[in-house]
Amino acid sequence: MKRSSKAAVVAGVAVLMTAGSMSLASAVGGDDSESEAPISGEALKEATEAALAHTGGGRVTDTETGDEESYYEVEVTLPSGEETDVQLDKSFRVVGSETESEDEDETGADD
Repeated sequence: MKRSSKAAVVAGVAVLMTAGSMSLASAVGGDDSESEAPISGEALKEATEAALAHTGGGRVTDTETGDEESYYEVEVTLPSGEETDVQLDKSFRVVGSETESEDEDETGADD
């Protein structure tokens, strides 16, 4: 193998190793918001229906797939102004929820 061909192969391997390392770092300790994407398509319809049934109504204001707490997360703003994060599994079953009032959001603490 010629010297220039060997250099090209070594350079190519170095690039691939760097890219692989970056992907691994992102998957293991990267920013969670980069891996979370909005729910779309038929899944959005099903997740919305499940979340609104759980909260008894409201307006969906945000969605995520790949949330750190569940497969899907649907944020619902209730008529009272409170926000509820509804956690759903892959089958759109509620596996948890958390409600945050406007006062908690403004002050950052529940007094």
